[in-house]
Amino acid sequence: MPHPLDEYPIHQAPVSMRYFATSDRNVYDRCIMHLVSDDGTLQFAHGLGVYPHLGVIDAYVTARTGDLLHSTRASGALPDNRLEQQVGPIRLEVVEPLRELRVISDGSADGVQCDLTFTAAFPAIDEALHKRRRGNHLILEGCRFAQSGWWNGTVTAGGVDHVVRDHTGVRDRSWGTRPSGQADPVGRWTPQPGEGSWWCWIPLRFDDFFLMFVLEEDPDGFRTINDAYRAWPEASGRPVEQFGFPEVQITYRSGTRYPVHAELALRSRDGSTHSLVIDTQGPMPLALGCGYNLGGEGWAHGKWMGESWVDTERHDLTDPSVTPRATHGMIDHAARAVFDGEHVGFGIFEHGAFGTHRPSGFTDHTVMAP
Repeated sequence: MPHPLDEYPIHQAPVSMRYFATSDRNVYDRCIMHLVSDDGTLQFAHGLGVYPHLGVIDAYVTARTGDLLHSTRASGALPDNRLEQQVGPIRLEVVEPLRELRVISDGSADGVQCDLTFTAAFPAIDEALHKRRRGNHLILEGCRFAQSGWWNGTVTAGGVDHVVRDHTGVRDRSWGTRPSGQADPVGRWTPQPGEGSWWCWIPLRFDDFFLMFVLEEDPDGFRTINDAYRAWPEASGRPVEQFGFPEVQITYRSGTRYPVHAELALRSRDGSTHSLVIDTQGPMPLALGCGYNLGGEGWAHGKWMGESWVDTERHDLTDPSVTPRATHGMIDHAARAVFDGEHVGFGIFEHGAFGTHRPSGFTDHTVMAP
C-alpha cells in the first residue's frame, strides 16, 4: 500500500517510499548532533535513527558535565509516518529544513532532559561517499552532509540545569547501509590479525567560517577518504574551499591511544598553506550511552529492544571499570582549535586508531603510545 511520503515528488527509485531500493538488512537513516561549550565542560549529543528493514527507530540524548556522562536512550517499533521523528520521550523537530531544528527530551530526571534549538550558521555541505569493505564484503556504504551553527535552550543532566546561549553546534546526517542491530553471523570476512583503521571526523565552527575534515587510513597509512574543506556563510556568496591532503600529527597520552593534541598542515588550491592546531577538552565515548557498540551488551543502534523501551545511564569517566569500554571505541572529544595562529574555533575531534596503524607506531592492537 502507498506510504504518506508517496504524496511528495521525492522518489529516488521505482518503488513506494515504504521500501528501500536495496534489500540489505543494514539499511539505516540517522543523524548525530553535537553541542559544546567553549571551555569543554558541557558537551551534549543527540542521535536519532531509523532502520527500515529491522523495523526499529531509536534515539539518545547524552550530556557530559565534567567527568560525568548522563544518557537517556529510547527504542521502539518504527511507525509508518517517518516525518514524525519521535521515540519515547525524545523527539527531533525539523522547524525549517537545513536551517533550524529542535531537540526535546522530557523523560525521567534520572537521565537527560532538554529543549534545544539548533540554528544553522553555514550551509550544509555534502561529505564524500563513504565505503568500507571487509574482504569482498561491503560492510558500509553511506552518504552524509555536515553543518555547523548555534544552540540555544536548556539541558538538565544529573538534576542540574544548564542554560545554553549560542553554544557551538555541529551535526551530520547520513544514510545508506552500515552494521546495525544484532551483529552479522561470524564468517570468513571477520577481522584478521594485522587489520586496523585510523579515522578522524573533525567539524569545527569559527566566527567567519566552518572547517570540516573526514579522513580515514588503512593499516599502512593509505588514505581511503580525504575530505577537507572550508565553508563560508551563505550570504557571503563565497564557494566552498577545498584543501588538499592534510598532513596530520596526533599526540597521544602516554600508554593510551587517547589524543590530547593534533596539528594539521593544509594547502589550498592556490598554493597557500595553513595551519590548524587542536586541543581536546573532554571525551564523549560513543560506546557509552550513545549506542555505538554493535555486538556488545545492552542497547545498540537498530537492535530490537521491544515495542517501547526507555532507559537511563550514568557513567563516571574516571572510574577504572568504565575506562576499558570508553577507550576501545570511537570517542568524540570536545575541541578547541586555532587556525593560522589567530582564528579560534570550537567543535568535535572524533578519532579512533584501531588495531594496526603503522604511521602512528601502532604495529598491532596491543601497542600504545610511548
